[in-house]
Order: sequence, then structure tokens, then C-alpha cells
Amino acid sequence: MPDDIGMPSVAPTIDMENWVCPMPLRDSPNIVMGHGGGGAMSGELIEHLFLPAFGAAAEADMGDSAVITLGGARLAFSTDSFVVKPLVFPGGSIGDLAVNGTVNDLAMSGARPMVLSTAFILEEGTALADIAHIAKALGTAALAAGVKLVTGDTKVVDSGHGDGIFINTAGIGVVDDGVDIRPQRAAPGDVVIVSGDIGVHGVAVMSCREGLEFGTTVVSDTAALNGLVAVMLATGADVHVLRDPTRGGVAATLNEIAGVAKVGVSLDERKLPVPAEVRDACGLLGLDPMYVANEGKLVAFVAPQDADRVLAAMRDHPLGARAEAIGCCVAEHPGMVVARTALGGTRVVALPAGEQLPRIC
Repeated sequence: MPDDIGMPSVAPTIDMENWVCPMPLRDSPNIVMGHGGGGAMSGELIEHLFLPAFGAAAEADMGDSAVITLGGARLAFSTDSFVVKPLVFPGGSIGDLAVNGTVNDLAMSGARPMVLSTAFILEEGTALADIAHIAKALGTAALAAGVKLVTGDTKVVDSGHGDGIFINTAGIGVVDDGVDIRPQRAAPGDVVIVSGDIGVHGVAVMSCREGLEFGTTVVSDTAALNGLVAVMLATGADVHVLRDPTRGGVAATLNEIAGVAKVGVSLDERKLPVPAEVRDACGLLGLDPMYVANEGKLVAFVAPQDADRVLAAMRDHPLGARAEAIGCCVAEHPGMVVARTALGGTRVVALPAGEQLPRIC
């Protein structure tokens, strides 16, 4: 018998033997935390389950944001969900992230973010004061980013079936004529630039969990990057790719770009801006800073003749003061990221299977 929304009352059985690609989702018939980490398992979930299920309704290159043309206008559209634990952490909260994350996804398409929707999923029993604190942080972040909150939704789930507050935001931005920023444009010779210290957000969130203390307070880098992107584009430089290295960190982002563009990436580890407190915390936890999430940083692939100009403009902006050129795009080893170590050797920076630090964005 169908239910009241026309869907069958018994869920269809998924045939694990007939994926589009014969490789299963890391041999697990059920969702595990790694599927939400932005690494290889997330990619497999999309490629082998969601895209075949969506069929012809889906665009083949679904990404963090899409540029579409409607009525002659070029618009960027993005959506993101936030399941952070804890809800408040040094330097921010789930409310800040819900705005900044979607604003940044739009900005990475070269768009000027304009409007956001916001949807709250609230767990029964959550204190109204906590919800108000998060909502105020969200509104403050929207004002700082220069975007309007124009529509939204609220749902409540039973006690024990949520985690206080989950938030979804979707956003629309305007892409100006002549702007063409996408992973497919990465080309040999491009200079790879990161806008500042990496790994800060992930360590800030982890410092709040399980009573961990690292001897100093690490503050999240959560920030809206649309202003920094505007400064970069105002130079007139040929910016090929922009990405914010959130889940999976810089390593996952560079691997994704290399894979899509079928190019190699060569890094110099000595040039990676890793603050001492992040390096120490990662050493204590056995983590690699390149795989730790960021929420206020971007990675750019810039044509070589324009790299110095872009780097100078970034360093004149508060959110790019510690920007560094960390490597280049090469024709060798397509789809692979290779780093030169401080000892003069090289290592492959592989795509992570999942997330080293779950529930951080």
C-alpha cells in the first residue's frame, strides 16, 4: 500500500552486486562516518549510489556549487548542511559555519553571493537559549558577508533522534561576465596558492572534544571569503580554479582538482603555512595538517604570469595576509598530488578515504 505522499511503504532493496562500477563502497552495506568525510568514500557514495539513482535528472559534474543561466543571467547555486559537534567552539559556532560555508561555496565559482535560505532541524528538549545564540550568530555572519536571509524552514525531531541543532543553508550568487572559474581549467604551469594557515578549524573543534587540551587555545578560522575573492578578481588576473579546503583539508581538495582536470600537482611542504600550535596538536593526535579541515581558507590555481599579482593582492587583504604559493600544476603524474619534503624526498599525498576528524562542518 502506498503511503500518503505516494511513496511505497517498503523501501526498495539496493543490489550491492550491481553498482555502476563493480567496486563496492569500501565493502560496507551501511552508511559509516567516512561517507560524510569529503574523501574517497564520499565520492563513491555519490558516484555509485546517488548519481545512478537520480538518473537523467542529475548533472554529471555535480559539485559544491553550480553555475547556471536563467533569463540571460549567470547564477551560482549551492546548498550545504552542517552537523557540527560541539555546536559552539573557539572562534565560532554552527551558526557562523552555516553562512560562511555556503557563501564560500558560491565565491569559489567566482560569484557574488546575494541571498541565502536557512533551515533548522531541532531536537526536542534543546534549550531555546541555545537556539537563540546560534540563530543570532547566523544572522550576524550573514550581515558580515553581505547576504540576505530570504526564506527558511524549521523542523523538530524526537529527543534522542538528533544532536541539538542541524542547519541547512542554500545560496544564490551572481557570476559576472568573463568569470570562468572551475576545476576543469587547472592547467600545467598554474601556480597553486593557499590563502593562509591551514588546519586551524579542525584543531579548534577537536580541542573542545573529550576534554583535550593542547596548551594553547586554537581559534577557528571560519570566515566568509567573498571579499577576498573579489579582491583577487579585481586584479584582472586569469584565475583558473578556486576551492575552499573544508572536509579532507588541502589534500582532498588538491586531489579532487587534479582528478577532474587530469593534471598533476607538485607541492613544496616547506612552504605550507602550518602554525606551530596546529603542527603540535596534529603531532599529538597523529594527524597530518594537510588533511585537517579549514573554514576560512581557499586554494587558488592561477596562470603563472598572474601569480605574483594575485598573491600581492591577497596579502593586502586581512583574510589573505599569510597567503603562500605552495606549488604548481604539472603535466606529469596526472590525477596525483606529490609533495617534496623538508628532507628533499617526495611523497604521494593521497585522497583520504574519509575524514580524520568527523562532525566538524
